[in-house]
Amino acid sequence: MYLLGIDIGTSSIKVSVVDVATQKSVKAVQYPEEETEIKSVKPGWAEQSPMDWWHNAQQAILQLNASGLFDPKKIAAIGIAYQMHGLVVVDKDQQVLRDSIIWCDSRAVELGEEAFDTIGHEACLHRLLNSPGNFTASKLAWVKNNEPEIYSQIDKAMLPGDFIGMMLTGIITTSIPALSEGVFWDFQKNEVSADVMNFYGLNHEVIPEIRPLFSEHGLLKAEIASALGLTAGIPVSYKSGDQPNNALSLNVLKPGEVAATAGTSGVIYGVSDELTYDQQSRVNTFAHVNYSTGTTSTGVLLCINGTGSMYRWAKHNFAPHLSYSELNKLAASAPLGSKGLKVLPFGNGAERMLNNKYTGAQLLGIDLNLHNQADIFRAVQEGIAFSFRYGLDIMRENGMQPKVIRAGRANLFLSDLFAQTFVDVTGVPVELYENDGSVGAALGAGIGAGIFKDSEAAFTSHEVIKYFEPQNAAAYEPIYTDWKQILINAL
Repeated sequence: MYLLGIDIGTSSIKVSVVDVATQKSVKAVQYPEEETEIKSVKPGWAEQSPMDWWHNAQQAILQLNASGLFDPKKIAAIGIAYQMHGLVVVDKDQQVLRDSIIWCDSRAVELGEEAFDTIGHEACLHRLLNSPGNFTASKLAWVKNNEPEIYSQIDKAMLPGDFIGMMLTGIITTSIPALSEGVFWDFQKNEVSADVMNFYGLNHEVIPEIRPLFSEHGLLKAEIASALGLTAGIPVSYKSGDQPNNALSLNVLKPGEVAATAGTSGVIYGVSDELTYDQQSRVNTFAHVNYSTGTTSTGVLLCINGTGSMYRWAKHNFAPHLSYSELNKLAASAPLGSKGLKVLPFGNGAERMLNNKYTGAQLLGIDLNLHNQADIFRAVQEGIAFSFRYGLDIMRENGMQPKVIRAGRANLFLSDLFAQTFVDVTGVPVELYENDGSVGAALGAGIGAGIFKDSEAAFTSHEVIKYFEPQNAAAYEPIYTDWKQILINAL
């Protein structure tokens, strides 16, 4: 028996088939090979086509099945992970009305700030655990205010994973964690927030049916099953935002456990059993995958927009002919501190941890007679690690004190230099695991379909593949202090 996991990323779609017996990936496919474009019509805007996600997901599944390593007809359930905070809107015929306004889009920041001030800071933080910011609810309000002809046609507004679930099953559902990440959820009343809906003048009917995250969200349509070589009627039994799902994939489910990822964006995600919030909403609290109206399990999320996106930009502009593996080796040849070169990696939209400020990415201190490619790429990795430290210190202010951080052996954590720098700069050891988002989505599907009796049963084969502990913390501290002052001056 197998499980299918679909991860709707910003750069590409990744799918994996997991063997229930071993809990290991049999085969994984990423599609397309080239990174998907983010459409930016105006500065601070970021959109992608939901239909492109759907096309790419189908192509990835077909390539997966063509491997011949498993029988697609023995796939018993489907799970979906997806880029958080995006907005997808469809009409009554389930036709997409506009491109998705995705997570790193900044156009709704002012709307969110107005809502924060009008509803009241304490009321928002106490009930929503966040400022409305540029989250999904604010993006929907932007459509209402600026594209009324589109808004008038909306039947349902949803997150990216809800859209893929709709395409697979024809059913539109959501969950409490999904609504919380869109900042639609009132944690005190355990219902859709009347404050948010009333302030923005949003129609309550646009909210899909709410179901438990681990549950049936529809059955695979016969025509889709036929096109993809799967069995009609199998359930979509799990849908989660990518960061809670990343935590699930690393078996981060209990209070005090912490996960990290460094893909297009960078995230540290810690689990709490309290309704905590940051007074400035620089880090955000959402319902975790195992949250319910009877069980408080929240995820405190630090998000940095410009991590892998910064590294990708540097690659494309300074060394497009090199692979990421070659870049990592090149960076490792430069000395600690990159000969004084400093990078602020904040060039991918307004940063919540910087109070929604946009500094732009900056490369500082270039000496034309001293610095070379290796120094640039090490400085980029160090700058990203410094941004994680800056954000982690905010989390520490709010009571999160990780003793170890778990991460998947993927993206920037494929670089031993980055992993070691991350550990040296934050002072927290890191455990690396093989699991990734698509594997986590597959395991989540097994939990949601009752194939695993509970979450613990889904991770009996979970094991550390590499461990990093601090080695150069003292050497990095003054370098980080200088970097932090540069950032403060830029704000």
